[in-house]
Amino acid sequence: MGKVVLITGGSRGIGKSVAEKFISNGYKVLTPSRIEMNLENNSSIESYCKRIDSDIDVIVNCAGVNTIATLNDLTDVDLNSMIQIDLLAPLKIIQCMNGRMGNNRPGYIVNISSIWSFVAKEGRCGYSAAKTALNGITRTLALEYASKNILVNSIAPGYVNTELTKQNNSASEIAVIASLIPLKRLADPEEIANLVYFLSSDMNTYITGQTIIIDGGYVCR
Repeated sequence: MGKVVLITGGSRGIGKSVAEKFISNGYKVLTPSRIEMNLENNSSIESYCKRIDSDIDVIVNCAGVNTIATLNDLTDVDLNSMIQIDLLAPLKIIQCMNGRMGNNRPGYIVNISSIWSFVAKEGRCGYSAAKTALNGITRTLALEYASKNILVNSIAPGYVNTELTKQNNSASEIAVIASLIPLKRLADPEEIANLVYFLSSDMNTYITGQTIIIDGGYVCR
């Protein structure tokens, strides 16, 4: 049987590149739309997972929301949405797929975190909280799932050249951001996808419980 990967957020940006990487390597790729699996609703997540008719080799939790607001301006709705989509939804997906991966063949889970779980920036309170917690959960699940032959890691990208980045920043602002990165450019989504694929493939036999920063050296400044 071919290998199967479940990817959230696979319709654009990093998630789309991740999906394309797995497709090019012969995986069956599941990229549910919001109609198929609403990450803001745990019942919807459970329903979708129950409809999957095969075992899963890889889970990539890539979907995320980052509402930029200072604490005084952060609404309960926006905070709850970030915590649900960025933190609780990945947990629910992993929980729902328990027993459907690992054991007889290796399983891999990759959670997409962020450099804002390591360094601070104004307006990232809710997002940083969710992603920092995701890193901690990654370490815990690496211990819990080691006996099931499942490796669990997270990736913390920095600035990536995606549509969302371009929507949130003008061309001049992106130029300033690039100047602050030691490599003097934003990451291409494919570069993030390459790391996701490595951690989720037979090339990875011993890396687990890690959060790997991929940011062109930004946090080293």
